[in-house]
Amino acid sequence: MTSQAADRPEPLGATRRSKITPEREQEFYDAVLEQLREFGYDSVTMEGIAASTRCSKSTLYRQWKTKPQLVAAALRSHRRTRRIDTGSLAGDLREAARAAGELSGRDTKLLQALAHAAPQDPELQRALREALVEPEIAALKEIIRRGVERGEVPADHPALEYIPAQMFGVLRIRPVLEGEYADPDYLVRFVQAAVLPALGLT
Repeated sequence: MTSQAADRPEPLGATRRSKITPEREQEFYDAVLEQLREFGYDSVTMEGIAASTRCSKSTLYRQWKTKPQLVAAALRSHRRTRRIDTGSLAGDLREAARAAGELSGRDTKLLQALAHAAPQDPELQRALREALVEPEIAALKEIIRRGVERGEVPADHPALEYIPAQMFGVLRIRPVLEGEYADPDYLVRFVQAAVLPALGLT
């Protein structure tokens, strides 16, 4: 979908974003994320995004002054919330692993694409955390909180604090070690073999 009206120059004094619909804005964000995954951060340009979305470069520069600002906005549009509640801590952790595995390839590609750029740009780094890291940590902490409340595991169990690091670690390191993404089957087996035993769960 392309909106020619959205791409025409704005009159002097017009409010930023006044000519871009939410649907059109999401088109730009989707194009940014797709090119990040496919080509990496350094290869993404405002010119390339403009070409792929059939708009003028001036449209992008009016809305987002720099490439990092556009990428950060695209990442924030990718933020999602996840609600998992199977009724047990073991079931929740297995389901969280399955859900993470379903998005592993797409999310890991984004992290890899931004690995070098994000530390150099605080806004980009914040957006990356807000989109891909913080929602997953929040979901895991909620799962753990409910498990503690149900009495499935003591609140001071020493393994609890390492669960997010375990889950994120295996997601990010498997492509490096084995050349494959951590798919749902792999992550569920990991939880079953490593996470649950550490918590004293079966």
